[in-house]
Amino acid sequence: MARIAGSLWEGVALRRTRIGADPDAPPRAVALPDSWEDDAAAALAALVPGERPVALPRIAEAWIARALKSGEKAGLVTPAEAPHLAEGWRALLLTRRGAPGAECWRGDTKAEPRFVLNLPAFLEPEGGLDLEGYAEACALAVVFLDAVTAGKATRLRLGFADLAGLLAGLGLPYDSSEAREVAAGIAALTRGAAEAQSGRMAERLGAREPIALIWPEPPSQTVVPGLAAAARAALDAAMASPGLRHQALVALAPADAAEALLGAETAGIAPAPGATRAVETPTGVVDVPTRAAMRAPQARVAALLGPVSQASRRAMQAAVAPFLHVAPPAPVALPAAPRPAPAARSAPRPTLRRQSGQTLHVTVGGHRVALRTAEEEGALREIAFSLSKEGAAYRSLMDAFAQAVSAGLARGVPLADYVDAFAYTRFGPAGVVEGDPDIPRATSVLDWAFRRLAMDYLGGALPQPEAEDVAPGSLSRAAEQSPLLPLDLPPVAERPKRNLRVVA
Repeated sequence: MARIAGSLWEGVALRRTRIGADPDAPPRAVALPDSWEDDAAAALAALVPGERPVALPRIAEAWIARALKSGEKAGLVTPAEAPHLAEGWRALLLTRRGAPGAECWRGDTKAEPRFVLNLPAFLEPEGGLDLEGYAEACALAVVFLDAVTAGKATRLRLGFADLAGLLAGLGLPYDSSEAREVAAGIAALTRGAAEAQSGRMAERLGAREPIALIWPEPPSQTVVPGLAAAARAALDAAMASPGLRHQALVALAPADAAEALLGAETAGIAPAPGATRAVETPTGVVDVPTRAAMRAPQARVAALLGPVSQASRRAMQAAVAPFLHVAPPAPVALPAAPRPAPAARSAPRPTLRRQSGQTLHVTVGGHRVALRTAEEEGALREIAFSLSKEGAAYRSLMDAFAQAVSAGLARGVPLADYVDAFAYTRFGPAGVVEGDPDIPRATSVLDWAFRRLAMDYLGGALPQPEAEDVAPGSLSRAAEQSPLLPLDLPPVAERPKRNLRVVA
């Protein structure tokens, strides 16, 4: 490929492996940098659906070329700037510091693109953070998102991932005030650097949005040297702009395979999953240290990566929210703590049961659907469906199904089990999903519902089905499926005809 010659790719040694996007997927040939682990190879296979071989340089150059072409056509990128921008985006990917979301890897022009920065990749060997490199990465990401949308989008989605891994590398407990100050500083630096770049673009192309009159105040100090000053300087630089090109820039999002490709273990501000993770090997399933555990001081791994309460998660969310243009995703639900049996034999006084939840309204294949959820202490406990165009029999079946799932959730069945069982189920109605920007299409109402629940409560987005899976000619419609019986029914013997009389 001509674009690879003379670029950063020339010095990269690639290895080839055969791996699937998940353990159940058929293996395919994948080429990626020699030092990257098999998890990254599986993520690359997931980012590019299909069975054909996939190579990181070729796929990355595709989205780089699309961004440059649309940016130049819209007058956002000059021919002189294009080589520098391309090398900057390549450098972010090869250092695993940043990459666009799955929609850009797949060439999905209808989905809203995003760009994610992997926070632990900015840790410096001697301690601290590469703050100048992080600010530059934010600027490169803003230019990419503006170019790939041809300058038409006024709301961009720049986010960061694996805050928990960064805090572990800094030796900070997730539920400490020092950790929240660092998180707020990073969020402030992200917003300041992004808006400063938007302001520089406004100087050349014209402002479309005014500077905010009320600014959130960044932390005055953090344990990371220079972070508070860098955040303040970035916000001041944005303030000095004549205006902005974009109405919103910073938004955290559920993780997709792009985070896994970069080596991020958690999305956004989610806490670490623990000190170990299960890995399947030829000899069985074994527990290996997480990347966060390998970064943390070994004597403090257990203390730094222990369970985190919902209160700590909400406190972290409150610390970063003032610097985001979109509210961060809801914290992953935790199982309710077991309650000890009452000591007295007398019947306990009944208490009023209080639940919270939400109602989501979408259209799946032209059919209006409402999904209602109920939560207790942050954990999903009940679901219910409302369907407008379906017959009474179908609605009754869906009601019974929702009650069965709710009964299982109330008795401790993990939501992940239901997601594994019912995501990608195929039956009508199916097709384009309207009203949910994160799930553009679904193979059934259950497919949309359980992938939505996985995003809201399990902290991750599942891969989108292919367009042909939800097309009118796919097997997603019951009327178009082949007969379920493996053999034809035996012929029925012809009975002799009889003459019948009507007897009055």
